[in-house]
Amino acid sequence: MNNTTPATARRLFPLVGTLHEVTYSGRCHQEFEALGARSYWDGYFAGRAAPLGLAPAEVVHAAFYNFGPGEVARHIPYVWQLMTPEQALAARERGSVAALRVALGDLADSPGIVRAAGLAERAAYSAPTEGRVLYAGLKALPPPEEPVARLWHAVTLLREHRGDGHIAALVTERVGGLEAHMLLAIDWGMEPEQFGRIHHLPAPLLAEVLSGLQERGLVTEAKEFTAAGRALKDRVEARTDELAAPAYDVLSAAEVDELVSLLDPLKAAVDAADL
Repeated sequence: MNNTTPATARRLFPLVGTLHEVTYSGRCHQEFEALGARSYWDGYFAGRAAPLGLAPAEVVHAAFYNFGPGEVARHIPYVWQLMTPEQALAARERGSVAALRVALGDLADSPGIVRAAGLAERAAYSAPTEGRVLYAGLKALPPPEEPVARLWHAVTLLREHRGDGHIAALVTERVGGLEAHMLLAIDWGMEPEQFGRIHHLPAPLLAEVLSGLQERGLVTEAKEFTAAGRALKDRVEARTDELAAPAYDVLSAAEVDELVSLLDPLKAAVDAADL
Protein backbone atom coordinates (compact mmCIF):
# COMPACT_ATOMS: atom_id res chain seq x y z
CA MET A 1 0.00 0.00 0.00
CA ASN A 2 1.20 3.51 -0.86
CA ASN A 3 0.46 6.46 1.38
CA THR A 4 -0.49 8.60 -1.58
CA THR A 5 -0.03 12.35 -1.46
CA PRO A 6 -2.19 14.91 -3.29
CA ALA A 7 0.79 15.47 -5.59
CA THR A 8 0.28 11.96 -6.97
CA ALA A 9 -3.32 12.76 -7.89
CA ARG A 10 -2.18 16.00 -9.52
CA ARG A 11 0.48 14.10 -11.46
CA LEU A 12 -2.02 11.55 -12.81
CA PHE A 13 -4.83 13.98 -13.53
CA PRO A 14 -3.71 15.27 -16.97
CA LEU A 15 -2.90 11.73 -18.11
CA VAL A 16 -6.19 10.25 -16.96
CA GLY A 17 -8.15 13.29 -18.11
CA THR A 18 -6.76 13.30 -21.64
CA LEU A 19 -7.50 9.61 -22.21
CA HIS A 20 -11.00 10.02 -20.80
CA GLU A 21 -11.78 13.02 -23.01
CA VAL A 22 -12.02 10.89 -26.16
CA THR A 23 -15.47 10.26 -24.72
CA TYR A 24 -16.48 13.69 -26.04
CA SER A 25 -14.96 13.30 -29.51
CA GLY A 26 -16.74 13.41 -32.83
CA ARG A 27 -16.30 9.66 -33.25
CA CYS A 28 -18.24 9.07 -30.07
CA HIS A 29 -20.94 11.51 -31.15
CA GLN A 30 -21.44 9.49 -34.34
CA GLU A 31 -22.57 6.55 -32.21
CA PHE A 32 -25.25 8.71 -30.61
CA GLU A 33 -26.33 10.15 -33.94
CA ALA A 34 -27.01 6.59 -35.06
CA LEU A 35 -29.41 6.29 -32.10
CA GLY A 36 -31.26 9.48 -33.05
CA ALA A 37 -29.42 12.18 -31.10
CA ARG A 38 -30.36 15.63 -32.41
CA SER A 39 -27.13 17.25 -31.31
CA TYR A 40 -23.80 16.70 -29.62
CA TRP A 41 -25.38 17.55 -26.27
CA ASP A 42 -28.08 14.89 -26.58
CA GLY A 43 -25.26 12.34 -26.76
CA TYR A 44 -23.25 14.01 -24.01
CA PHE A 45 -26.08 13.93 -21.51
CA ALA A 46 -27.26 10.47 -22.51
CA GLY A 47 -23.81 8.92 -22.24
CA ARG A 48 -22.66 10.63 -19.08
CA ALA A 49 -25.97 10.34 -17.22
CA ALA A 50 -26.65 6.74 -18.26
CA PRO A 51 -24.98 5.20 -15.16
CA LEU A 52 -27.64 7.01 -13.10
CA GLY A 53 -30.44 5.22 -14.95
CA LEU A 54 -33.64 7.14 -15.63
CA ALA A 55 -32.86 9.88 -13.14
CA PRO A 56 -34.86 13.10 -13.66
CA ALA A 57 -33.23 16.27 -14.96
CA GLU A 58 -33.00 17.77 -11.47
CA VAL A 59 -30.86 14.87 -10.26
CA VAL A 60 -28.61 14.93 -13.33
CA HIS A 61 -28.22 18.71 -12.96
CA ALA A 62 -27.17 18.26 -9.33
CA ALA A 63 -24.68 15.51 -10.20
CA PHE A 64 -23.15 17.37 -13.17
CA TYR A 65 -23.20 20.65 -11.20
CA ASN A 66 -21.83 23.10 -13.76
CA PHE A 67 -24.58 23.67 -16.32
CA GLY A 68 -26.86 26.66 -16.63
CA PRO A 69 -30.53 26.73 -15.64
CA GLY A 70 -32.61 24.49 -17.88
CA GLU A 71 -29.67 23.11 -19.90
CA VAL A 72 -30.01 19.58 -18.59
CA ALA A 73 -33.79 19.62 -18.94
CA ARG A 74 -33.47 20.24 -22.69
CA HIS A 75 -31.99 16.75 -23.03
CA ILE A 76 -33.13 14.73 -20.00
CA PRO A 77 -35.55 12.89 -20.13
CA TYR A 78 -36.01 13.50 -23.88
CA VAL A 79 -33.01 11.35 -24.82
CA TRP A 80 -34.61 8.33 -23.14
CA GLN A 81 -37.28 8.39 -25.85
CA LEU A 82 -34.48 7.73 -28.35
CA MET A 83 -32.45 5.15 -26.47
CA THR A 84 -32.23 3.28 -23.19
CA PRO A 85 -29.47 4.01 -20.68
CA GLU A 86 -28.01 0.61 -21.57
CA GLN A 87 -27.87 1.56 -25.26
CA ALA A 88 -26.29 4.90 -24.35
CA LEU A 89 -23.61 3.17 -22.30
CA ALA A 90 -22.83 0.79 -25.13
CA ALA A 91 -22.68 3.63 -27.65
CA ARG A 92 -20.35 5.65 -25.45
CA GLU A 93 -18.01 2.72 -24.97
CA ARG A 94 -17.96 1.87 -28.68
CA GLY A 95 -17.27 5.44 -29.72
CA SER A 96 -14.66 6.05 -27.04
CA VAL A 97 -12.76 2.85 -27.77
CA ALA A 98 -12.88 3.54 -31.51
CA ALA A 99 -11.51 7.04 -30.93
CA LEU A 100 -8.76 5.76 -28.67
CA ARG A 101 -7.74 3.14 -31.21
CA VAL A 102 -7.51 5.75 -33.97
CA ALA A 103 -5.40 8.00 -31.73
CA LEU A 104 -3.12 5.28 -30.42
CA GLY A 105 -2.49 3.39 -33.65
CA ASP A 106 -0.12 0.48 -33.05
CA LEU A 107 0.10 1.38 -29.36
CA ALA A 108 -3.49 0.16 -28.94
CA ASP A 109 -2.34 -3.46 -29.28
CA SER A 110 0.90 -3.16 -27.33
CA PRO A 111 1.59 -5.01 -24.05
CA GLY A 112 1.75 -1.64 -22.33
CA ILE A 113 -1.97 -1.17 -22.84
CA VAL A 114 -2.74 -4.35 -20.93
CA ARG A 115 -0.43 -3.36 -18.08
CA ALA A 116 -1.71 0.24 -17.97
CA ALA A 117 -5.30 -1.00 -17.95
CA GLY A 118 -4.54 -3.34 -15.07
CA LEU A 119 -2.88 -0.68 -12.94
CA ALA A 120 -5.51 1.96 -13.70
CA GLU A 121 -8.29 -0.53 -13.03
CA ARG A 122 -6.87 -1.44 -9.62
CA ALA A 123 -6.83 2.23 -8.67
CA ALA A 124 -10.22 2.94 -10.19
CA TYR A 125 -12.02 0.16 -8.31
CA SER A 126 -10.31 0.83 -4.99
CA ALA A 127 -11.55 4.37 -4.50
CA PRO A 128 -14.26 5.24 -1.95
CA THR A 129 -17.77 5.84 -3.28
CA GLU A 130 -19.19 7.88 -0.40
CA GLY A 131 -20.49 11.19 -1.68
CA ARG A 132 -19.46 10.37 -5.25
CA VAL A 133 -22.64 9.75 -7.23
CA LEU A 134 -21.30 9.64 -10.79
CA TYR A 135 -18.32 7.53 -9.78
CA ALA A 136 -20.53 5.11 -7.85
CA GLY A 137 -22.85 4.72 -10.84
CA LEU A 138 -19.94 3.87 -13.11
CA LYS A 139 -18.37 1.54 -10.58
CA ALA A 140 -21.59 -0.48 -10.41
CA LEU A 141 -21.31 -1.34 -14.11
CA PRO A 142 -19.61 -4.54 -15.28
CA PRO A 143 -16.07 -3.70 -16.48
CA PRO A 144 -15.17 -4.33 -20.13
CA GLU A 145 -12.76 -7.15 -20.93
CA GLU A 146 -10.99 -5.88 -24.07
CA PRO A 147 -7.78 -4.04 -23.00
CA VAL A 148 -8.42 -0.66 -24.68
CA ALA A 149 -11.98 -0.66 -23.38
CA ARG A 150 -10.72 -1.63 -19.90
CA LEU A 151 -8.27 1.27 -19.93
CA TRP A 152 -10.90 3.74 -21.12
CA HIS A 153 -13.38 2.59 -18.48
CA ALA A 154 -10.74 2.76 -15.72
CA VAL A 155 -9.63 6.31 -16.57
CA THR A 156 -13.28 7.34 -16.84
CA LEU A 157 -13.89 6.00 -13.34
CA LEU A 158 -10.86 7.89 -12.06
CA ARG A 159 -11.96 11.06 -13.85
CA GLU A 160 -15.47 10.98 -12.42
CA HIS A 161 -14.15 10.10 -8.97
CA ARG A 162 -12.01 13.21 -9.10
CA GLY A 163 -14.87 15.23 -10.54
CA ASP A 164 -17.20 14.29 -7.71
CA GLY A 165 -14.52 15.35 -5.24
CA HIS A 166 -14.05 18.62 -7.10
CA ILE A 167 -17.75 19.37 -6.72
CA ALA A 168 -17.47 18.70 -2.98
CA ALA A 169 -14.56 21.16 -2.80
CA LEU A 170 -16.54 23.78 -4.72
CA VAL A 171 -19.61 23.34 -2.51
CA THR A 172 -17.43 23.71 0.59
CA GLU A 173 -16.15 27.05 -0.72
CA ARG A 174 -19.65 28.13 -1.81
CA VAL A 175 -18.66 28.26 -5.47
CA GLY A 176 -21.47 27.45 -7.88
CA GLY A 177 -21.02 25.59 -11.13
CA LEU A 178 -21.14 28.65 -13.37
CA GLU A 179 -18.87 30.53 -10.97
CA ALA A 180 -16.39 27.64 -11.20
CA HIS A 181 -16.24 28.07 -14.98
CA MET A 182 -15.58 31.78 -14.61
CA LEU A 183 -12.83 31.22 -12.07
CA LEU A 184 -11.21 28.67 -14.36
CA ALA A 185 -11.39 31.09 -17.30
CA ILE A 186 -9.74 33.82 -15.25
CA ASP A 187 -7.07 31.36 -14.14
CA TRP A 188 -6.39 30.68 -17.84
CA GLY A 189 -6.25 34.39 -18.68
CA MET A 190 -9.55 34.39 -20.56
CA GLU A 191 -12.56 36.67 -20.50
CA PRO A 192 -14.85 34.80 -18.09
CA GLU A 193 -18.04 35.42 -20.08
CA GLN A 194 -16.42 34.01 -23.21
CA PHE A 195 -15.41 30.68 -21.67
CA GLY A 196 -16.47 27.83 -23.95
CA ARG A 197 -18.80 26.03 -21.58
CA ILE A 198 -20.82 29.14 -20.65
CA HIS A 199 -20.41 31.72 -23.43
CA HIS A 200 -23.76 30.73 -24.97
CA LEU A 201 -25.74 31.47 -21.80
CA PRO A 202 -27.82 34.67 -21.56
CA ALA A 203 -25.70 37.78 -21.03
CA PRO A 204 -27.75 38.95 -18.00
CA LEU A 205 -27.15 35.60 -16.29
CA LEU A 206 -23.39 35.76 -16.92
CA ALA A 207 -23.30 39.35 -15.70
CA GLU A 208 -25.08 38.28 -12.51
CA VAL A 209 -22.60 35.45 -11.89
CA LEU A 210 -19.60 37.72 -12.46
CA SER A 211 -21.09 40.43 -10.27
CA GLY A 212 -21.55 37.89 -7.47
CA LEU A 213 -17.85 36.96 -7.61
CA GLN A 214 -16.91 40.63 -7.53
CA GLU A 215 -19.22 41.36 -4.61
CA ARG A 216 -17.56 38.54 -2.67
CA GLY A 217 -14.19 40.17 -3.26
CA LEU A 218 -12.89 37.30 -5.38
CA VAL A 219 -12.64 39.06 -8.74
CA THR A 220 -11.69 42.64 -9.58
CA GLU A 221 -13.49 45.04 -11.90
CA ALA A 222 -10.77 44.16 -14.45
CA LYS A 223 -11.90 40.52 -14.22
CA GLU A 224 -8.75 39.31 -12.50
CA PHE A 225 -8.30 37.45 -9.24
CA THR A 226 -8.05 39.37 -6.01
CA ALA A 227 -5.73 37.88 -3.41
CA ALA A 228 -8.80 36.26 -1.83
CA GLY A 229 -9.94 34.87 -5.19
CA ARG A 230 -6.52 33.42 -5.92
CA ALA A 231 -6.42 31.82 -2.49
CA LEU A 232 -9.88 30.33 -2.93
CA LYS A 233 -9.02 28.86 -6.34
CA ASP A 234 -5.84 27.34 -4.92
CA ARG A 235 -7.75 25.86 -1.97
CA VAL A 236 -10.29 24.23 -4.29
CA GLU A 237 -7.57 22.68 -6.44
CA ALA A 238 -5.57 21.48 -3.43
CA ARG A 239 -8.67 19.99 -1.83
CA THR A 240 -9.61 18.29 -5.11
CA ASP A 241 -6.17 16.67 -5.29
CA GLU A 242 -6.46 15.59 -1.66
CA LEU A 243 -9.86 13.98 -2.26
CA ALA A 244 -8.67 12.25 -5.44
CA ALA A 245 -5.50 10.83 -3.89
CA PRO A 246 -7.00 7.79 -2.06
CA ALA A 247 -7.76 6.12 -5.39
CA TYR A 248 -4.03 5.57 -5.86
CA ASP A 249 -3.33 4.26 -2.35
CA VAL A 250 -3.64 0.69 -3.63
CA LEU A 251 -0.62 1.20 -5.90
CA SER A 252 2.96 1.20 -4.65
CA ALA A 253 5.15 4.20 -5.41
CA ALA A 254 6.90 2.14 -8.08
CA GLU A 255 3.55 1.21 -9.64
CA VAL A 256 2.49 4.85 -9.71
CA ASP A 257 5.71 5.70 -11.54
CA GLU A 258 5.11 2.81 -13.92
CA LEU A 259 1.54 3.91 -14.61
CA VAL A 260 2.74 7.43 -15.38
CA SER A 261 5.40 6.10 -17.75
CA LEU A 262 2.81 3.92 -19.52
CA LEU A 263 0.22 6.68 -19.85
CA ASP A 264 2.62 9.44 -20.98
CA PRO A 265 2.99 8.20 -24.58
CA LEU A 266 -0.73 7.44 -24.77
CA LYS A 267 -1.56 11.01 -23.74
CA ALA A 268 0.87 12.35 -26.33
CA ALA A 269 -0.79 10.26 -29.03
CA VAL A 270 -4.28 11.45 -28.08
CA ASP A 271 -3.09 15.08 -27.93
CA ALA A 272 -1.71 14.75 -31.45
CA ALA A 273 -4.79 13.06 -32.90
CA ASP A 274 -7.62 14.73 -34.79
CA LEU A 275 -10.67 13.08 -33.28
